[in-house]
Amino acid sequence: MQKVKQTRREFMKIAGMTAAGVTLSSVTPKVHAAEDNTIKVALVGCGGRGGGAVMDVMKAGGPIKLHALADIFEDKTAAYAKNFAAAFGELGTVPKERQFTGFDAYKHAIDSLEPKKDLILLATPPAFRPAHVEYAVKKGVNVFMEKSFAIDAPGLRRIEAAAKLADEKNLKLACGLMWRHNPPHAETVKRVQDGMIGEIMHMRTYRMEPGIRLIQHRSGENELAHQIRNYHSFTWTNGSFFLDWCIHNVDILCWAKNDWPESAIGMGGRTTADIPGQVFDHQHVEYFFKDGISLNGYARHMAGTPCFYTDYILGTKGMAVLLGGFKIMKNCSFDSSNETVWAYKGPTPNPYQVEHQLLIDAIRNDKPYNEGHRAAQAALAGVMGRMAFESGQHIQSKAAHDSNIELFPGLDEITWDTKPPVEPDANGHYPYAIPGKTGTV
Repeated sequence: MQKVKQTRREFMKIAGMTAAGVTLSSVTPKVHAAEDNTIKVALVGCGGRGGGAVMDVMKAGGPIKLHALADIFEDKTAAYAKNFAAAFGELGTVPKERQFTGFDAYKHAIDSLEPKKDLILLATPPAFRPAHVEYAVKKGVNVFMEKSFAIDAPGLRRIEAAAKLADEKNLKLACGLMWRHNPPHAETVKRVQDGMIGEIMHMRTYRMEPGIRLIQHRSGENELAHQIRNYHSFTWTNGSFFLDWCIHNVDILCWAKNDWPESAIGMGGRTTADIPGQVFDHQHVEYFFKDGISLNGYARHMAGTPCFYTDYILGTKGMAVLLGGFKIMKNCSFDSSNETVWAYKGPTPNPYQVEHQLLIDAIRNDKPYNEGHRAAQAALAGVMGRMAFESGQHIQSKAAHDSNIELFPGLDEITWDTKPPVEPDANGHYPYAIPGKTGTV
């Protein structure tokens, strides 16, 4: 995780920049001598993403107190309680009575917060996100939800409904698509939309990573616990590598296009039966927009391969690059002769930090702030892509959105006695999708 280097003064220098449609006019809280302006924060999901969210929100401005922690695993809640106390002292110390564990721990964490004023950070594996967001919004608590928001159509429709309810209740609902709050991305997208590279002709993105780390089966834990600890390896927990990781890339390019795709085709597979779990280790999705323009997304996670993470936008006058790869400059544009015509040279604050500064500012100053609708759109694009490469079929956006197929029916009632939707065979191998044979799962 990046360390935040900018000061509050440096952050204010970019306060006038519009990013993701939100103008930063002020991050100074309205403080009155007689009122308690402390925002209490609770974390659900004590993993890497949740830990990063806490580290960022605690630096977001004004008095903030870590109030509660929740995770289904007791060892993770206890470990993070110790780490946060060491990092933030009294403000990061959570007493034992507010360290919740189990599948209903999220309810206790949310219930411990004050409606309208406090904030819940939701960072469990994505399968659980719809139920958690739904409960928080119904309870009137402000929400930060990590991507990828939902793993299937029924889940993303719950996110849509929660976003609508958040509007009605004037709650603040932020999503973890941090590149929308990154000034280099914002400026590049603005220039593309202003016609710097002409009309968009094609877009492509790459998210290449080394292999997924497998956590060995722990003594005394059942198969369900093993799969949740290894959620990157199972479709029912994270909806595929493409949905969970490439959602950033797809979201940014759709932002630049100012549109969402109408359909998708795809392909993917597994290079060896020894890949942990059931997910594909390589995927390709081609999205089609109503004007005929397409977006090609390439994803891979294979041991021994290098990382490569970048986005390209090809226009009639040149090409724009975001997060450059293959030794190409990032956040820049080229003309038809491959000469650099523009490169971003402005401030580069940590976007993970900025997204929390924006959210805390909205809570303190009661500004409208709801990213839930866009999060659902991004999740729909990811779910549609997964359906396309797992089934081998041409998937329409409406059909993907309206699907009633759940990857884990009854997930809301899960207990430690619940059997996971997939189990290993005698050789330890799990069932996985086969294009042409598998339905639009």
